[in-house]
Amino acid sequence: MYVAVKGGEAAISNAHRLLADRRRGDRSLPAIGIEQIVAQLGLAVDRVMAEASLYDRALAALAVRQARGDMIEAIFILRAYRTTLPRFGYSKPVETGVMLVERRVSATYKDLPGGQLLGPTFDYTHRLLDPSLLGDEPVDTALERDEPGEPVMRVSDILAGEGLVEDDGNLPEGHVAGDLTREPLEFPMARDLRLQALARGDEGFLLALGYSTQRGYARTHPFVGEVRIGEVEVELDMPELGFSVSLGRIQVTECQMVNQFKGSAKNPPQFTRGYGLVFGQSERKAMAMSLVDRALRAEEFGEDIVAPAQDEEFVISHSDNVQATGFVEHLKLPHYVDFQAELDLVRRMRREYEERADAVMRDAAE
Repeated sequence: MYVAVKGGEAAISNAHRLLADRRRGDRSLPAIGIEQIVAQLGLAVDRVMAEASLYDRALAALAVRQARGDMIEAIFILRAYRTTLPRFGYSKPVETGVMLVERRVSATYKDLPGGQLLGPTFDYTHRLLDPSLLGDEPVDTALERDEPGEPVMRVSDILAGEGLVEDDGNLPEGHVAGDLTREPLEFPMARDLRLQALARGDEGFLLALGYSTQRGYARTHPFVGEVRIGEVEVELDMPELGFSVSLGRIQVTECQMVNQFKGSAKNPPQFTRGYGLVFGQSERKAMAMSLVDRALRAEEFGEDIVAPAQDEEFVISHSDNVQATGFVEHLKLPHYVDFQAELDLVRRMRREYEERADAVMRDAAE
């Protein structure tokens, strides 16, 4: 046993060295820098920040580099680092209604107060490989970076003006928002905790669940009320000063889905909301999150729970890619004793099966 442990230590050390070698790659090529990752692989950086629950582009880029581009490994690394940081307090809720918008589109109203802003998007690009990107991009394609514009009203405010949409997420008096980074999951969950879990959930998993609601696995008929990307101010209350101070601005993506609701004994026919808010430019994630958020509100609206996307325990317990990675990848670790027990059991069952089969054959021959 001692020899095996010593041999394992040497193998692990060599594996780490080999990983570092593969990470660096061809030495004839320049090493990729953190600044390059932040500037040119921004959407990957934004996903890592969102699912690691830590807004820091440089650290997220470092995690991407360290993980050799493996997004879930990078998320794992950054989330682990976040747990080592001191916590000084909780910021005030950000006011997305006064977001300085860079991109804003709606599928419900063509003419919006403040206009529709396409911003940086893949929506109208041809999904064809661009050979010109094999080298440096031509200098004349460079544009001055657009600065966020003025705050603009939400699309949902138009519906609210007619009383055709539910209230915007009012919480009970005295409600204290939970914190999933410090408290274990407990079901059933309040919506604020559920949104926290969805915000740091795996994008691919939420996308699949959101897609399932469109294929009939939930009673929703959504419209994109609005998707907006822009900057919001983060403030921290300072009791000793008697006022809050600004910590700076962060970029976020917000999505509000509006869904038809035929009404119930307690509520009139109206539109209901699904909500998504994530760090950075993460439009697909925010949309998927808002679809799943609305599906998970089925019980709140007296709807039958008939689909996976409506099952809170199923969705929340399986949405965390770090936790899922641990359960799946631990299967690579040694299970020698367990397997030997299983092997002995299968051999014994096989012998008993063959003995029964032989007995049946003898009885048939007689």
